[in-house]
Amino acid sequence: MKIGMKMIDLTRPKMLARGQIVLLCALICAALLCCTVQLARAADTASASGIETPARHPHPIPMPADADVDRSITRGVDFLLSIQNRDGSWGSATQTKDLNIYAPVPGAHEAFRAAVTALCISALIESHDARPAVSQSLDRGEKWLLEKLPQVRRAEQSTLYNNWAHAYGIEALCRMLKGHAGDAERQQSIKAVIRQQIDRLTRYEYAFGGWGYYDFESHTDHPGEYAPSFTSSTVLVALKAAERAGVEVPKRLTDRGTAAVQSQQKPDFTYLYSGTFWKKPMRGINQPGGSLGRSQVCNLALRDWGDKRITDAVLTECLDRLFARNMWLDIGRKRPIPHESYYQVAGYFYYYGHYYAAECIAELPAAERPRHTAQLDARLMALQEKDGSWWDYPLYNYHQQYGTAFAVMSLAKGRIAK
Repeated sequence: MKIGMKMIDLTRPKMLARGQIVLLCALICAALLCCTVQLARAADTASASGIETPARHPHPIPMPADADVDRSITRGVDFLLSIQNRDGSWGSATQTKDLNIYAPVPGAHEAFRAAVTALCISALIESHDARPAVSQSLDRGEKWLLEKLPQVRRAEQSTLYNNWAHAYGIEALCRMLKGHAGDAERQQSIKAVIRQQIDRLTRYEYAFGGWGYYDFESHTDHPGEYAPSFTSSTVLVALKAAERAGVEVPKRLTDRGTAAVQSQQKPDFTYLYSGTFWKKPMRGINQPGGSLGRSQVCNLALRDWGDKRITDAVLTECLDRLFARNMWLDIGRKRPIPHESYYQVAGYFYYYGHYYAAECIAELPAAERPRHTAQLDARLMALQEKDGSWWDYPLYNYHQQYGTAFAVMSLAKGRIAK
């Protein structure tokens, strides 16, 4: 390092004169001060440009106009209509890339397709779009789901993507029941499939309760010990929908699933990724930033099944965190490698997390919903693609379908909740 015209060997500090040491310290202090000023200016610039800082409470956002929200929903619906498969389903095992999600054949893609088709059916129903093309699309999709969903099984001992299909299949079937009110025969056939799906969830329940999608160690009839908090919560929300639709749900199943989620709850109402992380509660994925995409569904599931600790104040706090710290989810969006982003966030948590946020908003008193709905709508509408779709993670040829379905349902839920 050179100061003036003399060379100073920093490996031999005893040779430095007192004046040189003072000068060196002054230079270091000046450099630190300069960095501080630059960081402050950068923070001011970020604030002025609307970039969020990870505060607990989000900056207020004006409510998007109803006409703009309706237009966004219609564009999403049009996209879903345009990519429906000829047989009535959505999605396919195409559009592979260098790194693909593990999907053993046969079985995995049947589960993916059934889950995605169920989500698309739910989105078309929730959109309340009365156009004939939507009704025709629904007829084809419902016919496919009633025929193919009962055939979905786990692909192999290690892979249980079928649990996603069972959960979202039940939700779609419950929505279909409302659409066929007055048709007793059709309703009975739908309820029969719901019961069959509940039976599948009973078979694939994890040893300590709850549901997951991998079991790389145990390879037993009932999968491994600890189920992920969010998959378990997804199933619990679906089972509550079945119960509300008049279908009996085994209490033992929901009690064990609820206990599995509660065991992963941290004092601040964030949740471990899975019970396997109970020894690593402060690992990035288990910190608040890593829990943003799953806190909403876990809170909703526990509230659905009677956990009195999930108050309106808890829902509000977690929604504020989601929107104030949204950048942690957004940075992971569209990244091709799962969990490569900050807090080990995976891209496919983005629209999933916002869908359950919309469900949590609907749980709040009417007066408290608008500010959260404004946050939700503004973010989703800003991310809609030119073709009307939404997507957050490249997953074969399923990502635009499920992303669009989640976003359409989120916007539609917010429209009703206003």
